[in-house]
Amino acid sequence: MFDRRLIKNFDWGFAILIFLICSVGLVILYSALTAGQDAGTVHILFKKQVIWMGAGFLIIAITVMIDFKELDKLNLFIYTLCVGLLISVIVFGQLGGGSRRWLVIGFVRIQPSELMKIALVISLSSVYSTSVSQTGLNFTRLIKPAVLCMIPFVLIVNQPDLGTGLLLLLIAGSITLFVKVERKVFFTISGMGLAVAPLVWFSLKDYQKFRILTFLNPDRDPLGSGYHIIQSKIAIGSGMLTGKGFLKGTQNALSFLPEQHTDFIVSVLAEEWGLVGCTGLLILYFLLLLWGVNIAYNCRNMFGSILAFGITTMIFWQIFINIGMVMGLMPVVGVPLPLVSYGGSSVITNMVGFGILLNISMRKFSPN
Repeated sequence: MFDRRLIKNFDWGFAILIFLICSVGLVILYSALTAGQDAGTVHILFKKQVIWMGAGFLIIAITVMIDFKELDKLNLFIYTLCVGLLISVIVFGQLGGGSRRWLVIGFVRIQPSELMKIALVISLSSVYSTSVSQTGLNFTRLIKPAVLCMIPFVLIVNQPDLGTGLLLLLIAGSITLFVKVERKVFFTISGMGLAVAPLVWFSLKDYQKFRILTFLNPDRDPLGSGYHIIQSKIAIGSGMLTGKGFLKGTQNALSFLPEQHTDFIVSVLAEEWGLVGCTGLLILYFLLLLWGVNIAYNCRNMFGSILAFGITTMIFWQIFINIGMVMGLMPVVGVPLPLVSYGGSSVITNMVGFGILLNISMRKFSPN
């Protein structure tokens, strides 16, 4: 029997906030793709993004109709499916830009590493919901989550896609700290991480080392890997307080700004709308994250609470890394800005996450 409380508890405020960020994202993307082009032309990538956004809202509508507790039962299937897609990338993946990250299925090109973010959050939430302890998790209870995290991490890093691989570790670490670990476990893992750090450096590929060195000093290669960061800083600084105006960004229009519709789309926003525009977008993101944490806090179901927090941290780390990257505060690792950067897989992944958050919010009265 359909529970009427679901309609009553539908979070219209959160849904409107998602729609508002999507609208802002489309305006910024339109400018990133159109500035400097013939007036009246609509770039094909913009049309594709609109289609992806529409598909994303349809996915949200479908997601909210299914009880989120069903994800707990299907977690192993979802995880195995996404790992299978990552393995398929090795064999059938499309090569582009020196990496093999995409699968072409019919007329659709997907990036399985994006879908893996949601799959990992669901799997970790399922595992931790049955092992939460007042004293915190010990080493034994962390073995299974560690294995669940390392399998996709290794597959993604070997594509190579170090940015998404590190993002998985950050998401997993945030969820683990949320459910609480024993103090000795925390300090032991932290110490091991510091000890292993030098070995990680020697395991990086040459171009990855060069990116990190360029991040520390962009002027060491101003026309190569440092070019992205330098041009991004110029665009951000030239926007000043209120920006140059819509479609009037010179760095973007004259094609000085690379990857302006994906990784460096915030630079387009900063140049055209200035500090005021960037602050407005950050406020919207802050409300989105605050809403997600509130959903996690109010959920009576342990699995739902961890799941909501995990999805919220997934969104947070994408925002944090992307904005830090375009400001030169972090290495360029290719992490898209949620609902703003161009990319079908990214849009669908984030929309699935928002659909799950709305689902949990509707059923927050559901007990364990």
